[in-house]
Amino acid sequence: MTTDTPVRLLNLLSLLQTPREWPGGELADRLGVSRRTVRRDIDRLRELGYPVQATKGADGGYRLVAGKAMPPLVLDDEEAVAIAVGLRAGAGHAVEGVEEASVRALAKLEQVLPSRLRHRVTTLQAATTALTSGDGASIATETLTVMASSVAGRERLRFAYRAKDGIESRRLTEPYRLVSTGRRWYLVAYDLDRGDWRTFRVDRVSEPFATGARFAPRELPAGDAAEYLRQSVWRRQETYEFSVTFAASAEFVAARLPGWLGVPEPVVGRGAGEGEDGGEDRV
Repeated sequence: MTTDTPVRLLNLLSLLQTPREWPGGELADRLGVSRRTVRRDIDRLRELGYPVQATKGADGGYRLVAGKAMPPLVLDDEEAVAIAVGLRAGAGHAVEGVEEASVRALAKLEQVLPSRLRHRVTTLQAATTALTSGDGASIATETLTVMASSVAGRERLRFAYRAKDGIESRRLTEPYRLVSTGRRWYLVAYDLDRGDWRTFRVDRVSEPFATGARFAPRELPAGDAAEYLRQSVWRRQETYEFSVTFAASAEFVAARLPGWLGVPEPVVGRGAGEGEDGGEDRV
């Protein structure tokens, strides 16, 4: 049980900053206090300027909503490092309109970072290099923000979508996860109109709108969102069969090629001296 009120308030604020609604009982369990203490702490946060909204009913709870001004955020070490690294990446490329804002926000954050965390950010950034390729289309920051909030809050998401062939449609979904492949963003979601799971390229999404309707998460067919996306993209790709002949033994070729290319098979009926063992092998 946390008896130190300032520490407890900071822990409570850290939980509320997660974009979801927290039932009072769950907050009490997390903080190791009574529901009455949670209610008193919520009132203290409101007095400090944090706009905490409460909803009644069996599914009611507390959530931090947008206010007229943004009070200070509470970040732990890992969150501060993650944000700083993300801002540095955004300052270079990726999300439409975010470069200049990333530079400004990064300057403010690094100004107040403890030296130990500033060193971690610098070291991590120096050790990594971003690789971009293809037509990695830029995405409006508002689109990603709305989608991420819907995923975290388990709210149904409605949006306009333009398919690969140019056909446009309106979709009502239960968003599961956002997945980044490095040059593109994808949304893995359950499409309510089609009654099945779908993946959507975020750069083809427009007018995203969180409906406010909550839902219970469904079980994803694959192990996780990244694996489901990989399988989905793989199914849509064209496949080809090909044969390659090498002037080397099957053992020599097998040791140097990835297994997914197939198992090398000796080619019979060739003249001696064409390979290391007197014949040509192919895979």
